[in-house]
Amino acid sequence: MSFEIERKFLVAGEFKSKAYASSRIRQGYIASGRCTVRIRIRDDKGFLTIKGPSDAAGISRYEFETEVPLSDAEDLMALCEPGRIDKTRYLVRAGSHVFEVDEFYGDNEGLVIAEVELSDEQEAFEKPDFIGREVTGDRRYYNSHLRSCPYKSWREE
Repeated sequence: MSFEIERKFLVAGEFKSKAYASSRIRQGYIASGRCTVRIRIRDDKGFLTIKGPSDAAGISRYEFETEVPLSDAEDLMALCEPGRIDKTRYLVRAGSHVFEVDEFYGDNEGLVIAEVELSDEQEAFEKPDFIGREVTGDRRYYNSHLRSCPYKSWREE
């Protein structure tokens, strides 16, 4: 079994000048209940991902991902639940880790989140200066939640 272990943070500073790569991501959810089934188009490649429920702390969960032909990914998007995620992902090195910084568009415009994947829940890592408040385990910041309850609706409350 493959597990994803990650910590998630709001971004509170400039990060783009520190990025060594970026890619555009569009994704939708075929299922977004206890487990999620996601289809993602990243630049010109398609991916199918299944994620299990998070542990109590929201740090780790089962994850299976496989590349699928782009044409299949585009067809699968039509099967997705309403709401899509559209974002640019920037990769920023910090010490021996890489932070994935997602800048969201559309109904999630204004939201910028950084994630770092770890090999162990207790693993130490260097935080870049643009890292803000930790939101690990806060389900509002899961992409599957942002699809149905976008960031713009939070700001209107």
